[in-house]
Amino acid sequence: MADSESKIYHERQRLQFCLLHCLNNLFQDKDAFTKESLNSIAEKLETNDPNKETWTPLSFVLKPHHNTITGNYDVNVMITALEGKGKSVVWHDKRIGASSIDLDDADTLMGIVLNVPVKRYGGLWRSRHWVVVRKINGVWYNLDSDLVVPQLFRDDDEVRGFLDQNLSLGGEVLLVNNA
Repeated sequence: MADSESKIYHERQRLQFCLLHCLNNLFQDKDAFTKESLNSIAEKLETNDPNKETWTPLSFVLKPHHNTITGNYDVNVMITALEGKGKSVVWHDKRIGASSIDLDDADTLMGIVLNVPVKRYGGLWRSRHWVVVRKINGVWYNLDSDLVVPQLFRDDDEVRGFLDQNLSLGGEVLLVNNA
């Protein structure tokens, strides 16, 4: 592992807590968010939802914004969590591709979050996965919690290629800004 990589915080995937890992990897801090803090955000979103679902026996586990046992948080939890830390989230228009993203604006752009479709168990199980890409010490990294170690990008073109590939496969790109 290169010296610059040894200073990179990288949380690995556990259950369906990819949003938790994604956010902690984005902030480069294992304590930026916890399961409890994300669950609390999800519960507040549910309480404030004017279109609350009716109660069923599964309501204890399968909540509108997350699964209480495995995680699987939705975009509303992510946006609320980031706004609570003074960040803003902008959905990138997939019709224009990644070429329009200013990857050099370090004052504004904190990182890029992707929500990508995944197939597991031979395609029997389909879901979505949260991934974060962030520039650390002048180098872009893929901090996907499914990776064993962070993946270094050679240059901005490789980052844009990665983003465009994920957009073409049905992924969503969200820009996390510092203000």
